[in-house]
Amino acid sequence: MQTAACLGKLDAVRCMVEELGFDVNAGSQAGVTALAAAAADGRMHVMRYLLDKGADPNKPAHSGHHPLHHAAKHGRDEAARLLLSRGASIDVTYIGLTPLHFAAGYGMIGVMKVLLEHHADPNKVSEEGSTPLTEALHGTDSGVPESTSLKCVKLLVEAGADVNSANSETPLVIATRYGLTDCVKYLLKRVKHEKNTKVQLKSYAEKAIKRKDYHGASKFYTEAIELDPSDTTLYLDRSLCYLQMSEADKAVRDANTCIKLRPEWIKGYYRKGAALMSVEDYKGASDAFMSGLQVDPENAEMEKAFTEAVEGMKKDHLARKGSKPSD
Repeated sequence: MQTAACLGKLDAVRCMVEELGFDVNAGSQAGVTALAAAAADGRMHVMRYLLDKGADPNKPAHSGHHPLHHAAKHGRDEAARLLLSRGASIDVTYIGLTPLHFAAGYGMIGVMKVLLEHHADPNKVSEEGSTPLTEALHGTDSGVPESTSLKCVKLLVEAGADVNSANSETPLVIATRYGLTDCVKYLLKRVKHEKNTKVQLKSYAEKAIKRKDYHGASKFYTEAIELDPSDTTLYLDRSLCYLQMSEADKAVRDANTCIKLRPEWIKGYYRKGAALMSVEDYKGASDAFMSGLQVDPENAEMEKAFTEAVEGMKKDHLARKGSKPSD
């Protein structure tokens, strides 16, 4: 049935399903369904028939490829749109590669637009560390013209792709290695723009803090974090804003992010301890300060904070003990 579907032979497919009792979700020896075969060749009439008969738009082949992967790889815009309208998952993966990875890697701009319209993740990272943006650049090594790759890159960046991502190599490094002059120029411009924008946002936040406008400052830091979620200082500074706004839970959350991103940086532990002290969680605060001391045993400020947390814990314990009714 897969061959008939691939060739667009609807009468043959209908005969197999309705007269011979073929399962519309049965796979070939490789596990490829008739729906996936039809999607790869854009046989819309066959796809509609199969879907109406109960074909599963999310059934993968043995390899892990889904029908939407086939449509993306072969540039079948309408096939992708139909699959999505019938319940296909937008970010299904094959070794971590989504349909958007495939469309970008093969220079299939039309399918990319369809996928992005349906909110495909432009920053999804594959098992090998690639993103749709890096796949678009790697595609030139397989024969995709640089002009097409550049269009893919622009489309992804406009959709929110991170030009500074470095899961393996940054997009700029890849473009430079392949000698993609126009892509390099575009990426350099975007990197410079985002860097300047982040610097401006930090400057606005610092001015807001001087005015004691911590709510406003936190908003600027949030925007800066969206541009560069790997900048630990942004979380630390926003944590301080939340602390000043008496939002200790948010302050602790940002401090934890600091610790996760830079476990060797003592300031994250200090900020977490200070946030916990503000809500009189002395046990949690002492644990945070102790973790900081393990990183830097000679830090006097951390040692002092740890001592204060322990004293607070003792006083809290005595107060609780004293409040119990006597026998």
